[in-house]
Amino acid sequence: MADNNPLLVIDGVSATYNHAITALHGVSLTVDHGEIVALLGTNGAGKTTTLKAISNLLPASRGQITTGSIRFDGKNVPATAPADLVRSGLVQVLEGRHCFRNLTVEENLITGGIGRNARRHEISDDLEKIYDQFPGLKEKRRTLAGLTSGGEQQMTAIGRALMSRPRLLVLDEPSMGLAPLVVRDIFETLRKLNHDTGLAILVAEQNSTVALKYANKAVILENGKAVLSGTAERLRSGSDVTNLYLGQKSETSKTAHYFTAVGT
Repeated sequence: MADNNPLLVIDGVSATYNHAITALHGVSLTVDHGEIVALLGTNGAGKTTTLKAISNLLPASRGQITTGSIRFDGKNVPATAPADLVRSGLVQVLEGRHCFRNLTVEENLITGGIGRNARRHEISDDLEKIYDQFPGLKEKRRTLAGLTSGGEQQMTAIGRALMSRPRLLVLDEPSMGLAPLVVRDIFETLRKLNHDTGLAILVAEQNSTVALKYANKAVILENGKAVLSGTAERLRSGSDVTNLYLGQKSETSKTAHYFTAVGT
């Protein structure tokens, strides 16, 4: 039977850094099984803090959740070690294309399988799947990751996360610094994975155009607050919303009735 409960529930989460600087103010959102959700906002809106809270990585940045709750598949996230969350299927790709630069592309990918204690034949099978999804990586499998392009490093980081066999893949600014064609290829691959395997995806992006093209729904953050949410289709048509919250030019302001105000 299908699980009708959301895979991820963030309920009224507020967070600070060093117990002094407030970064989030009562943020709420859900990710259902098999859903792609975009978390949108300008730089400093609170996207990365939200994702760190989801993966219980805030303490590593001297951050604290002060109110609210986060549950992944019923687990209390703040009470669960990040490594245990990964083994449970919540896997994050951090901002900045983090790779082990002195390891080859293939060695980077293998570390994702080792993290879930995969057997050798499982790692081998999963590697072939990654190379099917990102054919360019197979050509660079023996190349040091630090010598590959930005797009190849991003694909390597995503591929390493997929080697952990996630049920929820969390991505922080995957399009940052990449050429539009590379961004398109990455998002097309992610959408195909979502369609073929039911992989749920939460992606934080400043690039609202690409994120809303591939997402089912989206939440917009401003100054640490979730100010608007709705289906991606409706948000795409809201030029006034992108003008106000994403810093893009707009000619009309007639579509506010499409959206749900959150936390205002």
